[in-house]
Amino acid sequence: MTATGRGLGRGGRRGNRTPLGRPASPVRRSPAALRHRYSPAALLLRRSAAGNGRRSSPAALRRRRSPAALWRDLLRPWRTRRLLEVHLLVLVLLAAVASSALFLSCRQVQHNADALAAREAPAVQGLAATRLAALRADQEVHALVAGGLIGVAGSGETYRSQLSAADQGLSRIADRTDQDLGTVKGLLATYTDSLTLGASLYRDQPLMREQKLQEAHSLLTREGVGLVPRLDALQRVQLRHAEATAAMGGVQRGVWWLAECALAALALTLLSTLFVLRDRCGRDWNAYLLAAFALTVLLAVVPLMTVSATEGGLTRAVGELRQITEVSRRSGPEPAEAQKRVTERSEDVREDTDDGAWADRVYRATFAGSLLAVALPALGLGLRLDKDYWRRL
Repeated sequence: MTATGRGLGRGGRRGNRTPLGRPASPVRRSPAALRHRYSPAALLLRRSAAGNGRRSSPAALRRRRSPAALWRDLLRPWRTRRLLEVHLLVLVLLAAVASSALFLSCRQVQHNADALAAREAPAVQGLAATRLAALRADQEVHALVAGGLIGVAGSGETYRSQLSAADQGLSRIADRTDQDLGTVKGLLATYTDSLTLGASLYRDQPLMREQKLQEAHSLLTREGVGLVPRLDALQRVQLRHAEATAAMGGVQRGVWWLAECALAALALTLLSTLFVLRDRCGRDWNAYLLAAFALTVLLAVVPLMTVSATEGGLTRAVGELRQITEVSRRSGPEPAEAQKRVTERSEDVREDTDDGAWADRVYRATFAGSLLAVALPALGLGLRLDKDYWRRL
């Protein structure tokens, strides 16, 4: 083949190729269309569209919009050492705040439960028992007079035991309430003397006996100044004290919210720390931080459940104390039956307040766990920083 032929052959082969080296389309295009198709702007536009198509695939979009990718982009301006040091500082501060709030809240709930069980509930029960005992003593004496049993051997034991129970009830209440019981004690002593004189000393003098019994009844029921009205007033005040003791105030609820929010923030910060260690340092696991995360979850759940159970028991106890007060104030002509109901309700109150005894162990464990929640993140992340960065200084 001649040189010209070889040249034409090469020229022919070059003529069947596009400027990008691809085989030419069998469809012939005009030179203007070819120049437009293979211009630099058209090539750049097609390459950009192809790249956008690859990046806009569903898998790529999910990876780009995942929480890990977003958090990685947010933390990208920070150097690794500075980022870990900031995480360490935030972890210690949040753990300290959460631990302090948990300790104060648990201590306050325990104090309320102890105060209700040791002071407020016995005071309400004692006032109700004193009121019913005084009313029953009066009823028993009038029953003896009506039955003509005054002076019969052993006939006055019931009213004497009731007067003794009323006196002992006030004596037990004295160190459990801050109310002034001096007037009530004086009235009870005068009422006891009048009732005893009417039933024992003047048993052979009907007029004097009737006078003393009327005097005793007046001291017992006189409106506003009698023994029973004064005991009613003391019962109302004492019941309000019990309700205030059992209730969780606004400040206490705010401290609980602070503790729970601090624990939630602590858990998220621990997850962020584990993510940074894995993403930037290649550390898959950190036993201290994992233990701190598990402990944080427990501290956020167990004390809250315990407090809810304790508050439920206190609420039930206050409701039963309210029923005890109502039963004693509406005893009617049968104070003996009312005394039985008060005794039954008092047992229920004792059971509800004793349910909080197991919570004391939970609160002690919460205190120990709070200390560990401060120590574990500081130890785990501090050791990693010391090994990778601080020791090299």
